[in-house]
Amino acid sequence: MAAILKDETASITTSGDIVRVRQLVREWAISLGFSLVEQTKMVTAASELARNALDYGGGGNVRVQALNNDTRRGLKLTFIDDGPGIADLDQALKDGFTTGRGMGLGLGGAKRLVNEFEIDSAPGRGTKVMITRWRNA
Repeated sequence: MAAILKDETASITTSGDIVRVRQLVREWAISLGFSLVEQTKMVTAASELARNALDYGGGGNVRVQALNNDTRRGLKLTFIDDGPGIADLDQALKDGFTTGRGMGLGLGGAKRLVNEFEIDSAPGRGTKVMITRWRNA
């Protein structure tokens, strides 16, 4: 079980908040000793999920947590919105599927950029996406 070293929550209500989330995630990734490639992957995934929370969920928040499980350190992000939810998660995770004007790479792309990915969503109940990226301690 991983211990939480640090914990912070940020709201996502405007496009400017997406920029702030990106900066926050980069700062945390640097503080955990992530390589530039690891930082970029986590920031990219965070950007996609923050944009989804704003565009499809009507806004929400992200919880940022620094983790340690003795052999490695991790950065866990939990995005939560109270939007309409996702009716078909399997379809939503397929590349090319979109309900908007995007390219349909957000959820599936974010999943490929991290070590752990979990999503919980249903119509009328909002969406919760948790991602974690680990590095050896």
